[in-house]
Amino acid sequence: MADLGVGIIGAGGIAAISHLPEIAEVNGLRVVNMAGRKKDRLELLKERFDVPRYCHDWDELIADPEVEGVVIALPHPLHAEAALKVLEAGKHLLMTKPLCATIEEANQLVEACEAHPDQCVFIRPDFGPVDYSIRDHIASGKIGKVSGAHARYSHGGLEIYYAGIAETFGEEFDKNDLWFFDEGEASVGALFDMGVYCVSKVCGVMGRAKRVMAHLTTIDKPTKLDDAATVMIEFENGALGTAETSWCDPARTGFLHVHGTRGKLWAPGSGDSKLDYIEPSSYTDENAHQVVTPISTGQGENQHAEWLRCIRDGIQPQISNIWFSRHVTEILLAAMESHEKGCWVDIKSSPEPQ
Repeated sequence: MADLGVGIIGAGGIAAISHLPEIAEVNGLRVVNMAGRKKDRLELLKERFDVPRYCHDWDELIADPEVEGVVIALPHPLHAEAALKVLEAGKHLLMTKPLCATIEEANQLVEACEAHPDQCVFIRPDFGPVDYSIRDHIASGKIGKVSGAHARYSHGGLEIYYAGIAETFGEEFDKNDLWFFDEGEASVGALFDMGVYCVSKVCGVMGRAKRVMAHLTTIDKPTKLDDAATVMIEFENGALGTAETSWCDPARTGFLHVHGTRGKLWAPGSGDSKLDYIEPSSYTDENAHQVVTPISTGQGENQHAEWLRCIRDGIQPQISNIWFSRHVTEILLAAMESHEKGCWVDIKSSPEPQ
């Protein structure tokens, strides 16, 4: 079977450290064109990843007859505009998180995807064997009735991330040139940048969210936008979830815990385990020691391999799809509204097609 020709819109850090290296590992995918603003970066990526050509115009890349699927690796305020053009052109789509910054844009993207059902639309973040194993264990009743979930995804901030990107491209790093800290350009802060991971992970295993309450704050970064946030989610099944994020955590954090009436699931697990099932040795002695059982989950496939598989099978991704992404976007926006109003905010959308 011939390789699927891929075009990448955006020749920045996420293309250099994630999309291009991962696509190079997938048999059946080949990057044939890139679009970006900076010629030096395009030249470097063209040589490093053996990309035949590049351009500076989205429309030119989208119109390229060899481009069958497009990866959008742009800043999030530009996601919706670019994605709508890709779908209208009849191409498959993979988009870097977050989906977009307004519910109006999210609804537009859902409508466009539904109008082009033969085109596969994959929205990061991706979900792997650990996430699916947690879903299976919940569905089987392994941990009893689920009572709650807790996820945290955080790092040291964008100045650290962009310093690493500058090194990737052999550039001088200017810590004063960070558009993410400019509320006029970015409009949203750490909640949308990193919080999308923890909200997605919690919702990916817990199901449909019913309502949200949140608090956002600015602790350390030179911005009026939030650099830390905590979101509490009530799910349709009655369970509660907590999603925490921050740009003020240079030691980095990334975990997902799910609690039930008979045990709990811990990711990552202890030692080299990616996932542990933890249960009490007694259900009548609250001081009884815990029994920890590592769960084998396998390696799985990278996000671009999953995208290609879905394209060839003529299906949409199981979780990383447009409906789930709109649901997460509504939760993030509801969290911002909750912070402003100091109350619970109802969620209207579903993570599944209606």
